[in-house]
Amino acid sequence: MLEFRSVDHEIGDLAVLTDISLEIGDGEFVLLAGANGSGKTTLLGHCNGLLTPTSGSVLVDGTPVEDDLVAARTAVGMVFQQPRDQFVAATVGEDVAFGPENLGLERAEIDDRVQRALEAVRLEGRETERIQTLSGGEQSRVAIAGALAMEPTHLVLDEPFTGLDEPARQSVLEHLRSLSAAGTGIIVATHDLRDLHAIADRIIAMHDGKIALDDEPERALASLEALDVRVPADVENQETRA
Repeated sequence: MLEFRSVDHEIGDLAVLTDISLEIGDGEFVLLAGANGSGKTTLLGHCNGLLTPTSGSVLVDGTPVEDDLVAARTAVGMVFQQPRDQFVAATVGEDVAFGPENLGLERAEIDDRVQRALEAVRLEGRETERIQTLSGGEQSRVAIAGALAMEPTHLVLDEPFTGLDEPARQSVLEHLRSLSAAGTGIIVATHDLRDLHAIADRIIAMHDGKIALDDEPERALASLEALDVRVPADVENQETRA
């Protein structure tokens, strides 16, 4: 479980997050919506200690993040908006292996995790390919595999569809559905709710660094436009037909 307890985050005199209190349970699929500058990326950065609250606390499985950063970063896998920002190796296999290697695992365990992670995103057998030669969708899948190799309980993705064409977008969506069905908690920050709202358990919307909405998708979608979040066309069409 992820818990935010009265979290504030300030940069200089600017309040980026204000009094954030929420719980995200194991296995939940959560959409984090909000206009640019609403605080989504900053909130995600607190999930595994990339950022530290100015006040308040963030807990992963009951332990404050700052008390055990390794445990937090093992439990919460992060995929950044630009996947290439998180690559640390030249080839697919080396990059996916990096996290497990830093946990000090035995080589056999590392190799097993890499294999299973690549199978999960359908990149098995491509360990020796250079990441820079891959398409944008394939790079996103490598980034997801790298997070999966840590065997997290939660996978956190920041705008994972940025720059992807429709086939690549559908591929990533398929993998998120599969991971969710297998019990991995998913948190996706995105301005593009297409398809995702139908598989989410919950939508959390932010506005000016605060939680403005936290509800099940069907009810939440009716209020999103007031928060400068675009409602998917398929939802608008359903409402028009109704």
